[in-house]
Amino acid sequence: MKRRVRECEIDEFDLVINYFLQADDAFLKGMGVVKSKMPTAVEWRRMVVEDLEWELQERHYYYLLWELDGIPVGHSIINEIIYRQEAKMHLHLWQSQNRRRGNGTFFVRESISAYFEKFQLQKLFCEPYALNLAPNRTLAKVGFELLQSYETTPGWIAFEQPVNRWLMTRERWMSEES
Repeated sequence: MKRRVRECEIDEFDLVINYFLQADDAFLKGMGVVKSKMPTAVEWRRMVVEDLEWELQERHYYYLLWELDGIPVGHSIINEIIYRQEAKMHLHLWQSQNRRRGNGTFFVRESISAYFEKFQLQKLFCEPYALNLAPNRTLAKVGFELLQSYETTPGWIAFEQPVNRWLMTRERWMSEES
């Protein structure tokens, strides 16, 4: 099995968009998302394509695609990017059959490296739904520090929920990699 993390190409964004738009309500609720808050596929694609026109230092979003044997199986995104300072990471392994096999841990580690390198970040935050155990376990496993648990609306398509705020610093990441 060959695993790879790479930048999402413009013609692949529909995979990410469809992951959300085609999901059932129960699945979306499990990750803290509300279908009614999501834009249409056309609106979502327009937003992503417009963001790609900005210089890297000005981007609002940056997507990585996760592959198993050349087949896209998930993605990660950073947003709330402050170049050379910090960003917020999101992670999604699309099919349940690819979970609990070490794939998420591998993909998250590779994504962290890419984000720190590409955006020269000092801090990387992640705020998964506290009741969604999988991403929380993965973040702990790769060395994120749990800062706090609190109630918030963590994203534009999310509902108010308890989240766990995790942090990975560049310094910590470099020492983990050594």
